[in-house]
Amino acid sequence: MSLFWFLLLELCSTIFTTNLPPPVFNPEIFLKKRVKPSFDLWVDILGSGLCWWAPKTLTSFSFSSAQYNLAPCPLDFEPLLNVTTFDVNASTQCQYVIQGLRLVLATYLQSTGSFLPPINSSESCWDSYQSVVNNFTSNFNIRSDCGFETTWISEGCMNITTRSQFDAVVSQATRADIVASCNQSLENSSPCATCTTSLSNLQAVYLTGSSVGNLTDCTAYPSIYAAGFANYLGPTDPGTAKCLFNLNFASGGSGNKRRGVVIVVVVVVCSVVFLAVIGGVWVFYRKRRESRSVKREIVNIEMGLESISGSTTLIKFTIDEIRQATRNFTRDNIIGRGGYGNVYKGVLKDGSEVAFKRFKNCSAAGDTNFAHEVEVIASVRHVNLVALRGYCTATTPLEGHQRIIVCDLMKNGSLHDHLFGSTEKLSWPLRQKIALGTARGLAYLHSGAQPGIIHRDIKASNILLDEKFEPKVADFGLAKFTPEGMTHLSTRVAGTMGYVAPEYALYGQLTERSDVYSFGVVLLELLSGKKALMVIGENQPSLVTDWAWSLVRKGRAIDVVDNSMPELGSPEVMEKYVLVAVLCSHPQLYARPAMDQVVKILETDLPVPSIPERPISIVAEMDDIERSVSSSDMGCISSSAGYQSFTFEGQQHSD
Repeated sequence: MSLFWFLLLELCSTIFTTNLPPPVFNPEIFLKKRVKPSFDLWVDILGSGLCWWAPKTLTSFSFSSAQYNLAPCPLDFEPLLNVTTFDVNASTQCQYVIQGLRLVLATYLQSTGSFLPPINSSESCWDSYQSVVNNFTSNFNIRSDCGFETTWISEGCMNITTRSQFDAVVSQATRADIVASCNQSLENSSPCATCTTSLSNLQAVYLTGSSVGNLTDCTAYPSIYAAGFANYLGPTDPGTAKCLFNLNFASGGSGNKRRGVVIVVVVVVCSVVFLAVIGGVWVFYRKRRESRSVKREIVNIEMGLESISGSTTLIKFTIDEIRQATRNFTRDNIIGRGGYGNVYKGVLKDGSEVAFKRFKNCSAAGDTNFAHEVEVIASVRHVNLVALRGYCTATTPLEGHQRIIVCDLMKNGSLHDHLFGSTEKLSWPLRQKIALGTARGLAYLHSGAQPGIIHRDIKASNILLDEKFEPKVADFGLAKFTPEGMTHLSTRVAGTMGYVAPEYALYGQLTERSDVYSFGVVLLELLSGKKALMVIGENQPSLVTDWAWSLVRKGRAIDVVDNSMPELGSPEVMEKYVLVAVLCSHPQLYARPAMDQVVKILETDLPVPSIPERPISIVAEMDDIERSVSSSDMGCISSSAGYQSFTFEGQQHSD
């Protein structure tokens, strides 16, 4: 084909450079005389036409052949129609164009995992964008007026085009920082500043590539990533759009006139149809309202299960299904006991093994709140958190009203079982894996979940282990949700003696640092093999935290570690873990680090901060603690008094 066009140009150039007059064809003479055209005349007409048309079209054909592979634009520019202002000042219009494009790319990243559209869609994407901009201003060409090249819309930073490539470049700890900083409403200036500071740090450390027209270069990637993945509200949330892209979004408005026309037409048509059948539909609706409400729930025909919400996969089991799975709650299936009831293992009809945590002697009045709390808890997903499968509420003549939580069965039991109920000791690599995984799970509860969750009962028996000894933080029955803006929550004490932070046990003051204290105690148990609350001498109680501190202050931190464990690690690393445990379990709240800081210290070479001197032993205040505990009532999972009794963790384990 290229040879054909080349020969045609050569022929035409020969004709027009030999001073020969071009063939003339007069259509009027031709029609009036009805002359039959000769073969030579047809050749002249065709030749002159081709020689006139070819130079005008050959260039675009030859040098824009890529246009024959043009693809439709995958980007959705429609959200930009909700922008409330578009500056008509030419000096700032281009900045609006840039920020608008970045927001659209964030929505594209969110839905596809790709930062950029295919390069063969660049032309169509610019055209789509131009049609949106025309709704705000006329006589403004976003490419020519701003000097943007067509390919810039598909050129990115450091050859990073997908989320997986971005994750490979940026460390996991840094990405976790971005989530912790940006996974919240960014409408106010304080959270916005926190988020943008983290993004600036990310760009300065990891994305050092050169700029490409200031469109989708390395300075844009952090904001695009944060809006697409780190922020749960998404790029088009007004607060997110304002903070990360400096765009003012209407919360629910529309700037699209055509959309308004469509809405009006739809409303009118629907109104006419509704009025035509209103009588019959209204009667039917009144009779079937309750049944339709039930039908909204997802039904599993094979198992007879129903979901409590269309937005979660949480299943509502019937009591008969649970009886069948546990063989009517046989004693042989009991894998745990507590003041609340028992934990049973069982097998569902699909063959999956699960655990059933049974709360007895509850009140049916709190079932609605219970279902809501369980649904919210089930929405929190992390590799180091036990996943909830479903729940059940039922009243039987013998057991009374009961509530049951269904979760995945952990094949290796609990950390308590391996530390205090097994003759085979855990190796150092396994203990290190359990410590780090537990820290990550707890950090996610505090910083990654929205709203943040305080566990309130972190202990060795609530750290479950799967078949690969991956730790899973369990027992969200004691979880409390922290309202935004509150630094602490005063509540009745619920937890286990030896693991409870002093400020919580004595004054009922609950913060995330209360969980940090409990984590420090569990970490000391994991390192030393000793229980949180030991009984020594003449039945005198002693805290493992006091014992560990007495060794650390003498410079003997390594002596805390159980040296009989197999495959001991390096003394420096083990000593670092001891210092972290002692710091986390410090009796003074201000001295404890946040859980995300703990994860950083354990994952990296960051040094452990200095440990402040400890006040008098907490054991001296044991009477006060016990008096505080005795004033707390024991309740079921959704009661305001807490979800379990405050139990003394002595030589006998009651979970």
